[in-house]
Amino acid sequence: MQERHVRIGTRGSALALAQAHEVRARLMAAHGLPETAFEIVVIKTTGDMILDRPLAEVGGKGLFTKEIEDALFERRIDLAVHSMKDMQTALPDGLTIGATLPREDVRDAFISLKHKSFDSLPEGAVVGTSSLRRQAQIKRIRPDLQIVGFRGNVQTRLTKLRDEVAEATFLACAGLRRLGLADHITAAVPVESMLPAVAQGAIGIEIRTDDEDTAALIAPMNDETTALCVTAERAFLATLEGSCRTPIAGLARLKGGTLTFKGETLSPDGRLQVVSTKTGSASAAADLGVTVADDILSRGGREVLQG
Repeated sequence: MQERHVRIGTRGSALALAQAHEVRARLMAAHGLPETAFEIVVIKTTGDMILDRPLAEVGGKGLFTKEIEDALFERRIDLAVHSMKDMQTALPDGLTIGATLPREDVRDAFISLKHKSFDSLPEGAVVGTSSLRRQAQIKRIRPDLQIVGFRGNVQTRLTKLRDEVAEATFLACAGLRRLGLADHITAAVPVESMLPAVAQGAIGIEIRTDDEDTAALIAPMNDETTALCVTAERAFLATLEGSCRTPIAGLARLKGGTLTFKGETLSPDGRLQVVSTKTGSASAAADLGVTVADDILSRGGREVLQG
């Protein structure tokens, strides 16, 4: 392939940069290109600038993508690297997810300097998290626990734990592994206990729909299994019209040609929960996500979502 200068757009967080570097490394390997063929373009998003309150209060999904998508439209970058769980379900006209990388560990990580597992937390312990999904799941499993808002990178959260702001917190295992910080995981929480966020652990590459050259460049990056699972999960979320204001979780798994999808929605206090699990053909991934969402809505999920 003739060498070209490829501009990769990303947020500036340590995790976002690690993901952009992974994409660059995969592209270099796939096409035999040198590192000089690529430029990492850091773009500050609204979500990066709001540090003093939960994102759910100021708009939820899209806060980590809009400025990057603007750069795509303005042709300041050729492709954008995103954590798929940050992506709004409906992309702007003219943009598409051109490839999805192989998925990392989908589980949530329990992190504590004092306790070995979520189950071993003492009664009334304080847990730090700003994720409404995790808050609802924690309250459902352990209504005795107290929850405080917790934002910031891994080191910030560890400092808060050392300062005894909280006794434990949760992060995605995938992010910690990609940062080389898996040793900070006290225990990975089974998905049977805490179903992950939709598309957790997946990286997507967003491009302009009319950019055939970049589409061809990133095509070897696409992991079909991950793409199918994320398609089902995002269709589920879109049907429920979920946002960062709504505790929703979902996970699809592919075995053979069969896709199994489990989704749930909860009330913010964790008292109400509607769960559905169904299987379907991998070729109809989006339909499966919609089916699970419709089942949840028909069995009380609409009332849960409306609070």
